[in-house]
Amino acid sequence: MTLSPEQKQAVATWVADGDNLSKIQKKLIEEFKLSLTYMDVRFLVDDLNLSLKDAAPKASDDLSQAPAGKAAAPAPEKKGFLDKAKEKLGLGGAPEEPTEALEDELAAAGGAVSVTVDRATLLPGAIASGSVTFSDGVTGQWVVDNQGRPGFTSISQPGYRPTPADGQAFMQELNLALQKRGL
Repeated sequence: MTLSPEQKQAVATWVADGDNLSKIQKKLIEEFKLSLTYMDVRFLVDDLNLSLKDAAPKASDDLSQAPAGKAAAPAPEKKGFLDKAKEKLGLGGAPEEPTEALEDELAAAGGAVSVTVDRATLLPGAIASGSVTFSDGVTGQWVVDNQGRPGFTSISQPGYRPTPADGQAFMQELNLALQKRGL
């Protein structure tokens, strides 16, 4: 198919105006009664040595790029296994680093919290399980589900809540034990 010089000029003008292939295809039908496939229009633009302009950037779902003039909202901090477990145990408000009082409690407890990991986890939906003995002698069975959430399946003393020092020591021991297992 060959186009007349005025048709070629019209296509060049449309490309210069920023029209995309679909718009050019529609204009060819409306103005010149030429029915071309999308691919034919693509070849036509290429044969005329024309370069399509990039479309204006659309609003993207990428939140890492803030619109001009607006400050980007800080991304929420991602919580790790230890932080999630602290929240689950009711210790979410505990500071990241132990305070002097908490260090004294840990020293007084003598680090007496012990955690063991079962060799085989037979609980449905669990990636790890085991037992814990807190500094005051209370024992329990713990589990970490397939989403990384820790919990207790049984505690020897109903309604028991470990002290903040024991809770933190448990989370540290659990984290170390799971790291040794590659979890």
